[in-house]
Amino acid sequence: MMASNWKLCGVCELRNISKQSVIWCSDCEEDLCDDCREHHGLSKGSRNHETVTIAEYQKLPRNVIQIAQSCRKHDQKYQIFCKKHDCPCCKRCVVEDHNKCEDLKDLDDVIEGIKSSNAFQDIEKTLNEVKEHIQIIRKNREENLASLKEQKKNIEMEIQKAKTSINNHLDKLHQAVLRDLDATFETENKKIRQLLSGVEKNEKEIEEFQAGLANIKQYASELQTFLAAKDMERDLSKKEKFVQSLIKSGKLNHPQISWKFETILQNIVIDIKSFGEIIVVNEPNKIMIRRQKDHQAQQLIAVPVPKSIDNMTLTLRKTIDINANEIRGCTIMPNGRMMFTCYNQKKVIAIHNDGTKDFVMKLDSCFDIDYIDNNIIFVTSGTRMFLSNIILFDIEKRKVSGKLLVEEYNGGTVLTNDGTLIYCAKENGLKTIDLNNGTKGSIRSAPLSTSRYSYVTRFDKNIIYTNPENNTVTCSDFQGTTQWEFKEERVLKGPQGISVDKNGNVYVVGAESNNVVVISHDGKRHRQILSSTEGITNPLALHYDQSSNSLLVANKQGRAFLFDVKQ
Repeated sequence: MMASNWKLCGVCELRNISKQSVIWCSDCEEDLCDDCREHHGLSKGSRNHETVTIAEYQKLPRNVIQIAQSCRKHDQKYQIFCKKHDCPCCKRCVVEDHNKCEDLKDLDDVIEGIKSSNAFQDIEKTLNEVKEHIQIIRKNREENLASLKEQKKNIEMEIQKAKTSINNHLDKLHQAVLRDLDATFETENKKIRQLLSGVEKNEKEIEEFQAGLANIKQYASELQTFLAAKDMERDLSKKEKFVQSLIKSGKLNHPQISWKFETILQNIVIDIKSFGEIIVVNEPNKIMIRRQKDHQAQQLIAVPVPKSIDNMTLTLRKTIDINANEIRGCTIMPNGRMMFTCYNQKKVIAIHNDGTKDFVMKLDSCFDIDYIDNNIIFVTSGTRMFLSNIILFDIEKRKVSGKLLVEEYNGGTVLTNDGTLIYCAKENGLKTIDLNNGTKGSIRSAPLSTSRYSYVTRFDKNIIYTNPENNTVTCSDFQGTTQWEFKEERVLKGPQGISVDKNGNVYVVGAESNNVVVISHDGKRHRQILSSTEGITNPLALHYDQSSNSLLVANKQGRAFLFDVKQ
């Protein structure tokens, strides 16, 4: 490492002399003053060393300055390069750590002409290309931000326009019902007043009869009284008939004015929960990224060689009795806990890694299951009815922590590293939900099963999904371009549950062929690794735990098997 004090000569500092350094020698890893530089340039052991001024050396990136050019472990110069481990070595490193390595090269031969090598030129070209690409992407995103701002402004205007239109319509309905109220009131009021006028007239006549009767009784003769009584009986008969006619005709019914709220308007608060839906459609970008030259870095990238599926062995670790049926999904938690979904019984069962039952949670509906993080799992519904939510469940708190409303069938599912949930939506294909911001999208795919159940998994930049109707397993990228398709009905029938190991090998259950088949990462080779001989009967779900190299396979009717996989 370079001396911490750039201003002082390293050699003079050892002699307790403070002199300003002017050059840096990478071979000696020492900064030197003018006097020491002259001696350094004349000395036989250092006259061929490459030196640069301190000002020039300080222009190097900090991480480059901090690169040790000698072995920190043995405090010796690097002299050998090990291609197997892609690292420089000192002589003691070779003896202690690389004595079995065959491809050892002299370090001077390896680094000779490195600055003019194709690999270094490729790095320069790639840096320029990546910078150009980033600038293009930045400009594209800035334009997208501007367009989103304009879209937001237009949507706000449209919402306001719709609100004004609705308010104007409601105002018209409001005025119309008020006019109807006024007309109804006037009609009923007129009827009552007309009747009241007749009643008041008859009441006045009765009062006159009463006054006349008192006078007759006191002053009239017996004959006058007799004849007057006859006349009054006839008049009273008319009055009684008048009263009876009012009662029988219903004219004395008590009219009540009320208002019947229109049902649609009455339920608007309950049925209409939003003014509309803001939809995000992720249109494919039109950025064209082209590399000037496709190349592989020389001695910079170690390309892993996928392990062959021919040498794969499975050892049964445990048989689990779930005591449930219609097992449609399963997963293994980081702590080894196994989770199973029971479709008909609408519950999720948790099993300890020793096979004993942990807990059971009831849900409205459940189909497939996967783990997010922080003890949160998500469960798809496997239905297209009103219960078509994806449930987020907190295992430690034993309660639902959230719901994702998808309003369509959601079955087999998987979560990507960036937090995007992918689920099978039958005739609607593969759908996505970004758990970070709730954005919904879709992935172009081959047909999915509509009468049975498709499952999906992912590896690197690809997604792999099943279709039990066509007996196919399809691998595509996230843009929907098919990479390969596997269909071998003699080996695999009714493929459903699917998972991958860390090498990209695909494991899939055959619900009708009663087996588990592994397919190589490129789809070119396959092998049956489990069958009915191992107890596999009508399996629907499986999960490969990459951290423990464990394979969990679940039969439809309540029995599961946990295998250790060795490759």
